[in-house]
Amino acid sequence: MSDASNSDHPDIILCPGGPMLLRGDHVVQDEDGIEHETTRPVSAVCRCGKSQIKPWCDGTHKFLRKRSEGPSSG
Repeated sequence: MSDASNSDHPDIILCPGGPMLLRGDHVVQDEDGIEHETTRPVSAVCRCGKSQIKPWCDGTHKFLRKRSEGPSSG
């Protein structure tokens, strides 16, 4: 019956303005073609492209969002 409890949670969740969350076992290929297996129950994959630990999210998107919300110089 544990399969039924897992089926009500998607394997992939796209967080608006943030990472892609992967639930369960996945393999993520980085920009160099290197494959990385997920090792946690939920893993966060970078979508902003600025993480220092790619392919994983390090929270850099939060800083980028704050900069873009600042006063406009135009």
